[in-house]
Amino acid sequence: METITQFVSTEFGRYLTTFLTAMLPVVELRGAIPLGVSLGLSHIQSMLTSCIGNMVPVPFIILFVRQLFDWMKKRSERLSAFAKRLEERAYSKRDIIKKWQLFGLVILVAIPLPGTGAWTGALVAAVLNLRKRVAIPAILLGVIIAGVLVTGITFGFTSILH
Repeated sequence: METITQFVSTEFGRYLTTFLTAMLPVVELRGAIPLGVSLGLSHIQSMLTSCIGNMVPVPFIILFVRQLFDWMKKRSERLSAFAKRLEERAYSKRDIIKKWQLFGLVILVAIPLPGTGAWTGALVAAVLNLRKRVAIPAILLGVIIAGVLVTGITFGFTSILH
């Protein structure tokens, strides 16, 4: 535990911890920005680091998730059921994409609530076969909007506490 404390007490450790946290599914930048601020990064440093970290998995998800799902379906019943659940979750978001087109993808990623975010946006883009050159900028815009929203919320909480 002392080693972790020493690591996050360094500037590199604070940035890396924030960056890696933003890469995690579910947590993404919603958890990484407040974490970065709590570790001593400024709101802007935490937001920028989190946005970059949140975008790192996106191209890999878009490129490889379908092959991963195919492999999972062949591997075992449990993995197959999990892959099918994720595909159904992605398909359940297709109406917002059909109605609002790429603006719908931006909204899906930008709303900082559970079940949304860059991972979900990338999964939806992959399952719906959206073009990468269009989907990735839409996801990036959504991540930036979410980053601004979460930073504003975080700033509001931290300014109240001080």
